[in-house]
Amino acid sequence: MERIGIEKGLEQGRGEGRHEGLRQALSSLLERRFGPLPPAARERVQTASADTLQIWLLRVLDAARLDDVFED
Repeated sequence: MERIGIEKGLEQGRGEGRHEGLRQALSSLLERRFGPLPPAARERVQTASADTLQIWLLRVLDAARLDDVFED
């Protein structure tokens, strides 16, 4: 049982690491493209799901303005 708990913990840690990596990548790309991010944009990046972050990462390529990345 202990081994299963350790494996679950490791998998959870890897998932959280991937999620944080997506946040950092998106923040870096947004700042490079649009300059310093307003607090509201930073908050959206920090609270978004991994799936949403991946969608936004792709939108950065075509976005003319910061709001284009976050539109629904």
